[in-house]
Amino acid sequence: MTNRQPIEIKRRTNETNIHLKLLLSGERKIQVDTGIGFLDHMLKTLAFWAGWDLELTCQGDLHIDTHHTVEDVALSLGQAFAQAREGTAEIERFGSALAPLDEALCQVVADLSGRPYCVFDASFNVERVGAFETTLTGHFFRSFATEARINLHLRCLYGEVAHHIIEALFKATGLALRQALVPRTGGVASTKGSI
Repeated sequence: MTNRQPIEIKRRTNETNIHLKLLLSGERKIQVDTGIGFLDHMLKTLAFWAGWDLELTCQGDLHIDTHHTVEDVALSLGQAFAQAREGTAEIERFGSALAPLDEALCQVVADLSGRPYCVFDASFNVERVGAFETTLTGHFFRSFATEARINLHLRCLYGEVAHHIIEALFKATGLALRQALVPRTGGVASTKGSI
């Protein structure tokens, strides 16, 4: 299905220092420390429902704000995802999931097409969940989709509590990506013969 060796990414800039290891067909061995508690919670949620092994640390310029950390973590994770699925043409390719959390219900549809695009349709009635800026949720998924080279559509069908909406989006993304990576019999899932 996917690469059986973890993909390792090291990204160091003046804004962040990131080290991550990702194995898509893992055993849910997950360790995350970004300095932003809610982001750690969401990354663990994503990795758990996707079935990944994920080790990720980030030291970011949080004295400025959380933007650089959230963006660079998403870019690095997307890059690792793209590398981890190299040579996996015979997969289902499409995945979709609905995930509830209390009053919130969110839907995610993914196409591992190699053509990056992201549509994000969710809004929040608070500016922060813990130290995490809620407006960065869409930015996280757009950055991840771009580097992962996937088409990702996310929407909140309904919900009130920002924590619940965001967590349902991360859960549904993990479920959709896991479904899209299921091995497929009968060749490549594309009328043109390649993804």
